[in-house]
Amino acid sequence: QVQLVESGGGLVQAGGSLRLSCAASGRSFTNTAMGWFRQAPGKDREFVATISRSGGYTDYADSVKGRFTISRDNAKNTVYLQMNSLKPEDTAVYYCAGRISLVSSSRPRDYDYWGQGTQVTVSS
Repeated sequence: QVQLVESGGGLVQAGGSLRLSCAASGRSFTNTAMGWFRQAPGKDREFVATISRSGGYTDYADSVKGRFTISRDNAKNTVYLQMNSLKPEDTAVYYCAGRISLVSSSRPRDYDYWGQGTQVTVSS
C-alpha cells in the first residue's frame, strides 16, 4: 500500500508559478512510477505529467509542455510538479498518483494509488 499526500496548491495570478509536492509513504517509492493529473469542474480527470521510477523518463500533456516540470527525489519519497506561466485554464484539482510498474503511463486507470488532491486556482 502507498499513501500519497499532495501540498502546495493555492491561488495565483495568471503568469505566476506554483510548486506542488506529493509525499509518499508505505511501499518502496523507488518501485513506483508517478504521475500528476488534474480535474476541473464538470470535466474528466486529465493527464498532466508522468515520471519513471528512476526519474530518467518524463512525459507531459501538450497543454503544459514547456511550462510544467515533473521531478522526483527518491531519497525524500517525494514527487514535484513545478508549474510556471500559469493560465486560468490550468485551474483544477491536481492529483498525484502512483503506479507499481517499471513503465510510466498517461492513463488514469493504470495507476494504483491516488492522493486526495490539492486545489490550484489561477486568476486572470
